[in-house]
Amino acid sequence: MKNYYPWLMALLAMLMLLVSNGLTIPAVTAFDTTLLDEFGWSRAELKFRDLVTLLLAGLLAPIIGIFIDRLGPRRLASVGLLLLAALYFAYSKIASIQHVYLIHVGFAAVLAASGLNVAVIMVSQWFVAKRGTAIGIALLGTSLGGMVFPKLVVALLPSLGWRESFVWLAFVPLAMFAVVLLLARAPGPNQALGADQRAADPKAAAGPNVGYAAAVRTRTFWALAVIAMTTYYSLMSVMSHLFLHMRDMQFDLATAGQAMAVMFGLGMVGKFIFGMLADYFSPSFVLRTNIVIMSAGALLLATLKPGLIWYALVLFGLGWGGMYTMIQLLAVSSFGLSSAGKILGTITMLDAATAGLGIWFTALLFDRFGNYQVAFNMICGLMLLALIASTQIRSPRGQTLTTQPVAAG
Repeated sequence: MKNYYPWLMALLAMLMLLVSNGLTIPAVTAFDTTLLDEFGWSRAELKFRDLVTLLLAGLLAPIIGIFIDRLGPRRLASVGLLLLAALYFAYSKIASIQHVYLIHVGFAAVLAASGLNVAVIMVSQWFVAKRGTAIGIALLGTSLGGMVFPKLVVALLPSLGWRESFVWLAFVPLAMFAVVLLLARAPGPNQALGADQRAADPKAAAGPNVGYAAAVRTRTFWALAVIAMTTYYSLMSVMSHLFLHMRDMQFDLATAGQAMAVMFGLGMVGKFIFGMLADYFSPSFVLRTNIVIMSAGALLLATLKPGLIWYALVLFGLGWGGMYTMIQLLAVSSFGLSSAGKILGTITMLDAATAGLGIWFTALLFDRFGNYQVAFNMICGLMLLALIASTQIRSPRGQTLTTQPVAAG
């Protein structure tokens, strides 16, 4: 296999996440104002759909993880992308909130089958060296989805209307399905980048290979789970309500869409830069740095001042992007790949449940208080909890993780 193919797999995973995550989460939020105006639902009623999606995606993740470990990422990703196309077409036909909830049950299956865990394992199979950089490239897709699709929706709505916009967007996952079938594959013996060095280095070859039962008994597993739960609650609460929050502050539709692009754009930068830095510095140190940066953004966001919103989004997005990469990287580097599907699936189950709850609960708090002050203050508290949890990350042998993930293999 040529040397470029591992990097091609990283780019393929990036595109897959751009489509699967971008269309199931940020793209749909750009329709919120239109749907609320047409159907007269409350914000809590509408945002309950996201709780449905993320809670069920979390519950499905460990089950899908078993299939990832047994069948490989390619088959699952293909099924997920086909399902996403069908669900977007179904969205164009909705007539009640119950129809929305049913579609978002399907979105949960999409995220489980062609989302984060599948992409991370797909990339990790191809990389022994430069794994942090590769995962960072792959996870750019979640940020690119947040940059591209809300702006695309805002551009389509005036001319096509919301129903026809959903129909046209259904062709995007269909195209991605064809690309995955054409290019995705698993590496053969010694085809992964750096596999030849690992074979020649007994210490590298003895990297971690921790089973699922052993992993869930470690401090590192639960520290990563707490960090994922608190930060994903925070990110999804802000992301899902940012468009409406910007409109509440009297920004126009285009500017509200641009705010989403800014936050996800800086997330993209953070994923790549901090993923690359984790190949040279302690990933646990990089993780804590990202938590501090994201916390600073949360504090600015909690002021509710329009003049500070752009600074808040820059810091929040940059910190989240790097941290998102570090959580996945630390899980793979700490426990290895043999049970990665189940390990990442369990972490996803926990963080997705809290994220879905956060989106819905933030809407309830808005309906109760008329603004996002209490909700954003809660996010600041959760970020402090994440920082405390980050000090508890240990290697499988009980030592603080200070080595590079490349050496861990």
